[in-house]
Amino acid sequence: MKKFAGQSIIDQLSERFEASKQQLTSNAAIADVRQKALNHLRENGLPHPKAEEYKFTNLTKALEKHINFALEAEGNMPTQEQVAQLRISGLDAYFLTFINGKFVAEFSDEIKEDGVSFSTLSEAIEQGNDLAEKHFDKLSKSTEDAFVAMNSVLASEGAVIEVKANAVIQKPIYIQCINTRSSDVHTKNLIDIGQNAQVTILEKVDTLQAEPGFSNVVNEISVAAGANAKYYKIENDTPTSYHISNVHVTQGKDSKFTANTVALDGAMVRNNLDIKLEAEGCEAYMNGLYLLNGKTHVDNHTTVDHTKPNAYSNELYKGIMDDQSRGVFNGKIFVRQDAQKTNAFQSNKNILLTDNATVNTKPQLEIWADDVKCSHGCTTGQLDKDALFYLMARGIKKDSAMAMLLHAFASDVIENLELEPVQAYVEAIITARLEK
Repeated sequence: MKKFAGQSIIDQLSERFEASKQQLTSNAAIADVRQKALNHLRENGLPHPKAEEYKFTNLTKALEKHINFALEAEGNMPTQEQVAQLRISGLDAYFLTFINGKFVAEFSDEIKEDGVSFSTLSEAIEQGNDLAEKHFDKLSKSTEDAFVAMNSVLASEGAVIEVKANAVIQKPIYIQCINTRSSDVHTKNLIDIGQNAQVTILEKVDTLQAEPGFSNVVNEISVAAGANAKYYKIENDTPTSYHISNVHVTQGKDSKFTANTVALDGAMVRNNLDIKLEAEGCEAYMNGLYLLNGKTHVDNHTTVDHTKPNAYSNELYKGIMDDQSRGVFNGKIFVRQDAQKTNAFQSNKNILLTDNATVNTKPQLEIWADDVKCSHGCTTGQLDKDALFYLMARGIKKDSAMAMLLHAFASDVIENLELEPVQAYVEAIITARLEK
């Protein structure tokens, strides 16, 4: 029998699937998806070190070394105070709190606005909610990524959110995921945004233990015609936590989608963002900031697929690497043959603060149409020594001068975050790290 990368993990996942099969396969259609995902893992394994998509991020090896995928008892329940401390101060939002993959109503808010409904994934599956079958693994595709397959096999919980046509949701919906056990947690969020609706979704994952933990989150987001949706991903986890995020988005005619990804801490983090512009008039904006220190490793992989004419996308990712940290950026833009009059722009800029910090960046642009305006590029360098000298010559301490320059470097990404409490949260972390 051929052995694949991550074979020990796949064996344990198979055992867990069989042990929980009755619970995981209560819905026939979703049971079929789970079985196919497991078969994909068994036949292909997890990404190996030479796999192009995971060339600079050997997540399989890290998980084999640090994470126990065998069945494990539930972790401790955090206090209300601990839960509150992990939230972004000053942010007025609807909080949906999941602890070790389970929804905790006592730490969550009831969404009372008309035009939006929330249920847990387990409730949606049990009650035969059409959204569960409609979206479960339909956008993310288990056959295209092993960690999506892993999620589809074991994810029994998550948020199912439906925003009705023409609804304008006044407050952000904050999906808070907290892990308190040293094993793996898999959640899947299914989000359906109706025609001409407006909503902001924010997701944050935190770990409350010193031992290594692994969180695997998949978001499948459908944005209908004329809708305006904003999605925030905030990552400021522990230095021993491992995390993979898959966000898959499909857009309808004249819709607008904005993704803001901020990575600040974690042992190894992989973010996959995939956006398909499937109609005319779509707009997609992707803003990313990774501010890394210690030995933190963050890998951002983005894909924007223009399939129809008269659409627009703009992507700006910036990275600041300190100590022995490592950043990875791989951005792909596809402009299909039918996607005439496309405007697509991509930029990745990085600053290395030490000789031991590393960045690997690979912008990609593939065009099959001839009437387009597209650009992509990347830069990597150090702080401007002349600018640093100028500030220090005017009595500003070196650490403060560096912080000022790096704030300026990151300012356009931070401004794009729009939510003032999120901006303040990120700026405070930059200041604290650089003026320590």
